[in-house]
Amino acid sequence: MQLKVLVAEDDPNTRAALVEVLGREGHEVIAAADGKQAMFYLERQAFDLACLDVMMPGASGYDLCRYIRGRDWRMPILFITAKGDEIDKVVGLELGADDYIVKPFGIQEVLARIRAITRRCIAAPIETCVADRIHGDDFLMGDLRISPRSLRALRGQQTIEITPRELKLLQALWSKRGQVVTRIELGRCAWEQGHMPGSRTLDQTISQLRKRIEIDPHSPRIIHTVYGVGYRYD
Repeated sequence: MQLKVLVAEDDPNTRAALVEVLGREGHEVIAAADGKQAMFYLERQAFDLACLDVMMPGASGYDLCRYIRGRDWRMPILFITAKGDEIDKVVGLELGADDYIVKPFGIQEVLARIRAITRRCIAAPIETCVADRIHGDDFLMGDLRISPRSLRALRGQQTIEITPRELKLLQALWSKRGQVVTRIELGRCAWEQGHMPGSRTLDQTISQLRKRIEIDPHSPRIIHTVYGVGYRYD
């Protein structure tokens, strides 16, 4: 599974090593040289994983972790900490980090920890996969009537064909209307187990769906983007 990863590390050698390792694995990597730059990226982009150095100028890894978890983002967080900083590890995990790695580290250890925390997040139960609970009943999203049985959306006399995957995305958003549904949650609902999409694939799928169901795709009224997190239906 391709991930979009934020690497926030002020040491240039460690940062370059992480970018190289993750890039070789096929992941899209955005690198930040300090906490302020990392915060800039977090406010404007969506990520599937964050690798955060604990001690950085501008904003610490703790600050970034609080920012992420304060918005109820469920993206996995891997802390990077100096050898022997036991307090750092404990505080980081209590703040909501999923794991930590101690510098200096080996390539295989980094990859193993990243695979482990992303597997845990993908496997975690969520409430948004509601296809089995809707039982084919029609439901309304704004002025659209969604018909699961016929895989159609109806707006007045207009009939819009939708795919099974698009139906699952709409069901997930409808079931948590007014709440943010993260990219990971939407991916688990609409894609088969073991075939989680990257952020770009999910965004492209949403974009194509908007073109058909929104009156103005550039000013959507049904599927709202929550930048850096996921999507929401009000």
